[in-house]
Amino acid sequence: MKELLRTTDPTIIAFASALLQGEDIDCFPLDVNMSVLEGGIGIFPRRLMVHDDDHTAAARVLRDNDIPTGLPK
Repeated sequence: MKELLRTTDPTIIAFASALLQGEDIDCFPLDVNMSVLEGGIGIFPRRLMVHDDDHTAAARVLRDNDIPTGLPK
């Protein structure tokens, strides 16, 4: 698995997941339950992971839809 997206905004994770599923790219959100530890204030970023083989295509989907990845270049 390779990290595709990192954000503190859960709506971006949901939108990106929907776009990727529409392209038949499997993705897996990580750190979803961190809100229990942080008290729901949104300081810990959530990550979206994809299979290594799908990373290039998934990154293109995000780029085409102007979704920032939040990852260093």
